[in-house]
Amino acid sequence: MAKLLYLECSPRKTSSASIEVATAFLEAYRYTHPADQVEVVDLWALDLPALDDDALNAKYAGIYGEGRTPAQAVAWAKMGALAAPFLAADKLLLAIPLWNFSIPYRLKHLIDLVSQKDILFSFDDSGFGGLVKAERAAVIYARGLDYAPTSSWTPGDSYDFQKPYVEAWLKFIGVRDVQSIVVERTLFGLEADAEARGVAAGEARTLAQSF
Repeated sequence: MAKLLYLECSPRKTSSASIEVATAFLEAYRYTHPADQVEVVDLWALDLPALDDDALNAKYAGIYGEGRTPAQAVAWAKMGALAAPFLAADKLLLAIPLWNFSIPYRLKHLIDLVSQKDILFSFDDSGFGGLVKAERAAVIYARGLDYAPTSSWTPGDSYDFQKPYVEAWLKFIGVRDVQSIVVERTLFGLEADAEARGVAAGEARTLAQSF
């Protein structure tokens, strides 16, 4: 039995394109992998503490091999608890909307909290190493506009800081195989939105069957 972690990153629960496509993925995944466990983490339901003085000093104490104060230990434990679902998962599914050419601020907040030495990665004189055991991730990206390289408005090589950032982060923490499903042009009217969602949902169902 494998464990799939699904991180839901949109607050628009009933109208989100990324959630709609992720739901199609999960329906197909549960049907073809009935013995697997699926853990759902709603990004907007998490208690994300501030990266304050205690948290940052806890980080540097670990880097420099120093002891942590009680307050720093509490801050470090909170970051570890938030990272625990990533470490326990065998596979990852993320549904991420694009906000201002990048990712939602709460996702960046979570990434900053959990991406710590000895939590999600290690490093020494030989370099960095990811600590997650999940080698596969499926990521659903939702965008309102067209981010193809030939787009006249938002060409991806200049405006897309969503997909490259997420893929770089996943590979940094140890995920080797990252599969992407992109649903875009959702702001081009109801017909274009429905078509884009439908095509992406079909891709998600196909991917889920062999994931």
